[in-house]
Amino acid sequence: MSAVPTEDWVSPQRVLEEVASAIPEASRKNVVVIGSLAAGYQLLPEKPTMGLRTKDVDCMLSPRVEAVAAGRAWTEELFKAGWKFRPDEKWSAPGAAGTPDDALPAVRMNPPSGHAWFVELLTVPESPSDRGRRWMRVATSHGHFGLPSFGFLSLANYRPVDTAMGVRLARVEMMALANLLEHPSVGDAKMSGEIGGKRIKRSNKDLGRVLALFHLSDDDAIERWPELWQEALDTCFPDDARALGASVGSGIRALLENADDVMEARHSCEYGLLASKPLTTEQLRGVGRRLLADVIGPMERWGKAV
Repeated sequence: MSAVPTEDWVSPQRVLEEVASAIPEASRKNVVVIGSLAAGYQLLPEKPTMGLRTKDVDCMLSPRVEAVAAGRAWTEELFKAGWKFRPDEKWSAPGAAGTPDDALPAVRMNPPSGHAWFVELLTVPESPSDRGRRWMRVATSHGHFGLPSFGFLSLANYRPVDTAMGVRLARVEMMALANLLEHPSVGDAKMSGEIGGKRIKRSNKDLGRVLALFHLSDDDAIERWPELWQEALDTCFPDDARALGASVGSGIRALLENADDVMEARHSCEYGLLASKPLTTEQLRGVGRRLLADVIGPMERWGKAV
């Protein structure tokens, strides 16, 4: 298979440098970058042929009790530095004081350098049992915004990786675990936007990312995935860590059993982390089988142990 054209690729190194320089010093300790950019920086060598196709730079604010203040300070700083609110089909401008919390637009901001990518702010759930989508209001001098939290985002905050730029990144294996637990089955909900000209199921996109993360990780790192997953579940979800471990592979198994879902996952990978070195559908299935054998199997045995 040929690589996806590189015209709209971004450099993880350069984008993270720009993001890091825009974070107020007082808020830096509250920020963990998650998602494709964090993964690309850790897994893709900095070469012209190994860029990343991504639009959003997800920045998680924690702890939750400091998230609103940190989000407000950073949003004000971004506007001051010439960043622009990124409109979408629903929101052409920030919300107002009368906008309900769950109807507020997220903080999505394009840098002064252009519209190739944007920063989006999120926060961690309130408690281990709070796995629904929630919004916290951030009132600024430019309007009102919402900080979303949902599902298993707290896992992305577990032992983040430091960088020389002073910004922390979610660990690759924690992002994989969060996506697996977020999708215990293949749901019907589709992405709001297109990926490479197609609207695909959100679960296929996220589970496909798990396969890409695993494929790009080296063998030494993969050997530690089960141990780190167990530590993270015991820390972040102490009441049902074993139950979560026992069910961690259900979504991937459902994906691999359906040819159309595997095709969508492959398409998503081709326009994401595997854009520079895409896999065939059968190769992606092979990645899934190895993930089940090397990581998910040990986790499920741990989860089911008495």
